[in-house]
Amino acid sequence: MIKRIPKFFRSFYFITTALFVVWMLFFDSNDFVTQYQMSKQLSDLEDVREDYVHKMEEVEKDRKALMGNADLLEKYAREKYLMKRPNEDVFIIVPKEEE
Repeated sequence: MIKRIPKFFRSFYFITTALFVVWMLFFDSNDFVTQYQMSKQLSDLEDVREDYVHKMEEVEKDRKALMGNADLLEKYAREKYLMKRPNEDVFIIVPKEEE
């Protein structure tokens, strides 16, 4: 039965190379499945990074606009942090949710 297998496939070098390839494809810690998963994770993280970079640019633009305009800074502080002047009262009107 072994005689029916071509001599090339019975070669030590072919068997060693085949075992090495099988080991690298399926059993190694850096196999193709792991590499694919890590590549996908890297791509997802790069997308998230792009989102954060875009948000940082927007925040920096808003900060420059606020620091350059005192009226806009006061408006932002009043709306966002509910700040008020010492002689003022602040009333917050919350719209009623429809059921």
